[in-house]
Parts: sequence; C-alpha cells; structure tokens
Amino acid sequence: MRTLSELLAESKIFADREVLSPHYVPEKLQFREKEINNIERSIAPALKGMKGRNLFIYGKTGTGKTSCTRYVIEEVSKMPNTRARISYINCRIYNSRFRVLNKIISDHIPTYAKRGYGAVDLYEKLTSWIEEDSKILVAVLDEIDMVKDLDDLVYTLTRINSDIKAGGVSIIGISNKVSFKEELDPRSLSALYENELVFSPYNANELYAILKDRAARGFKPNTISDEVLRFIAASSAKAGGDARFSLTVLSKAGELSEEKDISTINIEEVQDSLKIAESEIVYELIATLPEHQKLLLYSLSLLSSSGGTYKKLIDGTDTYLFSGEVYSRYKSLSESLHKECKSERWYRKYLSELEMQGLIISYESGTGIRGHTKLIKLLYPPKKIQSVLEKELFGEDSKTPNPEKGGESAAANSD
Repeated sequence: MRTLSELLAESKIFADREVLSPHYVPEKLQFREKEINNIERSIAPALKGMKGRNLFIYGKTGTGKTSCTRYVIEEVSKMPNTRARISYINCRIYNSRFRVLNKIISDHIPTYAKRGYGAVDLYEKLTSWIEEDSKILVAVLDEIDMVKDLDDLVYTLTRINSDIKAGGVSIIGISNKVSFKEELDPRSLSALYENELVFSPYNANELYAILKDRAARGFKPNTISDEVLRFIAASSAKAGGDARFSLTVLSKAGELSEEKDISTINIEEVQDSLKIAESEIVYELIATLPEHQKLLLYSLSLLSSSGGTYKKLIDGTDTYLFSGEVYSRYKSLSESLHKECKSERWYRKYLSELEMQGLIISYESGTGIRGHTKLIKLLYPPKKIQSVLEKELFGEDSKTPNPEKGGESAAANSD
C-alpha cells in the first residue's frame, strides 16, 4: 500500500495523464482527415445561414466518431460572424425528447430552461429563438439510439423546419448501430433527408501511430519501448480496432508500473492491463445493449460454454456455432422469461449489431456444411459474458435460467 506522500510525489511514469485519456481530443486527429472533411461539408451550409442535409455517423466504439465531431465543433466555435449555433448532446444522459430540448434551450437560452416549462413550451421558445434572426441550429446527438422516444424527438426537430419562415435545424446523429433508423416511424424517417458516414476500425499500424503520439506526450522519456507499443496496437487491432480500448490499456499499464514503483512499462504490465480493460469494455458494451440483444448474447454464451444442439465446428482454436441453433436457444430463453420472441428478421439484425459492437464474428459457411448457413463465434470468454449478463438480466442473486425447465425464478426477477 502506497502512502499519501508517495501518491503525491512526482510520477516516474507520467508526464501528462490527460493526453492518455480516451476522451482527450488532440490538435490533430490521425487517419481521419476524410471523415473530418465530410463532417465539415455537412456543417458548412449552416455557417452560411442555410439548412443542410442531416448527417448520420456510424461506426464501432473507439473508431473516432465523437472525437472527430467534437473536433469540428471546436473549429466552428472559433469562427466569427456565423449564424450557426451548435448543441452537443450526450443522449446517454439526455435520453428523452424533453431532456434533449431542455439541453438545447439551456445551451442557448439558459434563463428560460430553468423555469419548469413542458415540451410544447420549449418547442415554441426554440422555434421563435431560431426565427428571430434566421439562426441555423445544429443539434449533435451522440448515441442518438439511446433516446427512449426517438420517434418523437426526430419528428419534433425536423418539424421545426416546416413551422418557421427563417432559419432552420440540422441534425448530426452518432450511433454504433447502423440499423437503428429502421425502428423509426415512417413519418420521422421520411423527414430526415440525411447523408451517412461510416467510420471503419483502425488497423494495427494506425493504432501504433496513435499510441506513439500519445505516449510521447503522456509519459516521461524512455518509459515505454516501440516493441511494447506495437504489442498493444496488435492486441487492440485483434480485439476490433478500438482506439479507446488501446488508450485505456496504455494508461492502465502506466498505472500498474507506477504501483510497482518501476520507471518502465513492460509486456507484463500491458498483459495485466489488457485483462482489466477488456473486462471494463465488455461490461460497458453489454450494459447498453437492448434487452433482446442481451438475451441473444446470453444464448450464445450458454451454447459456447456447453456445446450446441449440433456439433460445433472447430477451426484451429476457434469454435463456431450454427445460426439456427443460436436462434432456437434465444427463442427458448425468451419464452421461458415470458418475453415475446422476435422474428428471424430481427434476429439477423441483432446479430449484425452484436458483430458491429465487436462482441461476435460471423461468416457464411458456403455449401458443404449443412447447406448454406451462417456460422457465429463469440469473441469473449463465454463465462465472463454470462456473469455480466446474469446481473444485467436477472439481478445479482438470481439463478441462471434453464429454458428447457421454464426458468421461473429468472422470469419472476425480470418482470
């Protein structure tokens, strides 16, 4: 146990911890020039006082969606004499139409937002504020799929453009889920008139360059070698190309070295930090999944642990499951918990979402293996997935449900 004086002493490892944070936005974002340019093009009409097309940005966690958007927002904030007014809203926190509208009002008319008005009052105030001098409001909705009444929000924001004579509203939506718009009401969907931008995962070389740049500013000289940085980059690329994950590993490895009172970061500390970071990332990902995706992932973990109805396919050290047996287990689990099982169409969408989140991988088998079928592999240890999901789905003290036996205790806890 380190004493308080030791904790307050100058670090042997860190020069600037802030630049190692996944939330830090550097002056230059590497390997995202094209994406930044696309976001700038989307906002450019608003800077001239014109309504632009809405933009929806997709990509796995840690691909730079939020960082690039906030980078552009910061650039816009430095520009004088523009009619654009930007609100950045984290929809994990502001997760309803009322909260989003209130956040926008708070950003631009703070005294009005504190008066306890309802959604209609906020809407009317917002429209009059936009119209009074032809402003263009750019609403940046990060993790937009987290909004509970998303239909109402999208319809409300797009409706402003029909209700005012001057000015307008543009939406920039950021999401990990490509298919979330398919759940929107046709009225909301038809009003969007949007462009789309997809962020690809980083490869190992890109992650290495990002880590090297951050390490040079975040650590003291000769703290970490190129070999160790490349090891982190390769491990992170294999885990899905998540820059946030790689930076978390880098920072935690520094903390572990500091706890050991050594002045260098070695492979041993990195391997330990990989385990810690993996657990944290998996928990965060799973906690935000919709209920039926959690049920599907839980079904996958059960099958991966115990073996499926059909013989598992083994390719080296990788174990794959047939899509049909996964759906059957998901259906049984849903019914045992008195949940309405989603159709196979939705099941395929859920698989795509889980794959985009980096939790599973799948591929088409081609002919010769039970005909033409999809093969699925869980990318994390099934027991770890199960332990997280049992707390999420059934509560701390509930027992694992058995779909074949009805799962009454879990069902009681889940209602």
